[in-house]
Amino acid sequence: MSEPASISSGIAARYATAVFELAKEGKKLPALEADCDALEDALASSDDFAALISSPVYTREEQSSAVIAIAKKMKLSPIVTNTLGLMAEKRRLFVLPQLITALRAQISDEKGEVTAEVTAAKKLTKAQADALAKTLKASVGKDVTVNVAVDESLIGGLIVKVGSKMIDTSISSKLSNLQNAMKEVG
Repeated sequence: MSEPASISSGIAARYATAVFELAKEGKKLPALEADCDALEDALASSDDFAALISSPVYTREEQSSAVIAIAKKMKLSPIVTNTLGLMAEKRRLFVLPQLITALRAQISDEKGEVTAEVTAAKKLTKAQADALAKTLKASVGKDVTVNVAVDESLIGGLIVKVGSKMIDTSISSKLSNLQNAMKEVG
């Protein structure tokens, strides 16, 4: 991990811990989870919002007032709204994506869940995702939330990451292994 990335993760982790503890004390974890969903959707769908949090062109005051107005328009909880305002004042909005990831991890841990990052060659149906979650639950021993990304270059199969474990059953990986084995022979 590069130094700037590790600094960003550290900043995000500190904010996430504070926000999580405040939400937990106030019994507002479901609202915090909904806020994470809303912010993630806003970052994914709005280039302007993504630019606002990462651009050094905006002053602290402009970022702060804009992000608070956006949070109120999105009807985010007061804890998240105030945190976003504080992050803007401290010029820390650029860590918002890492903050969301850290909050999701803490919420999942609190609920006794684990998240599996799955990369598939094509979009999984609801039944396939549920079956995969059930299989992973039997293996891991905790409830599993499946996040699926599509990468057509896999040709077929899946790459599943749960915690520090990775299972690669993709056809592209098998072809690569076969190619390496053929090189060794010849």
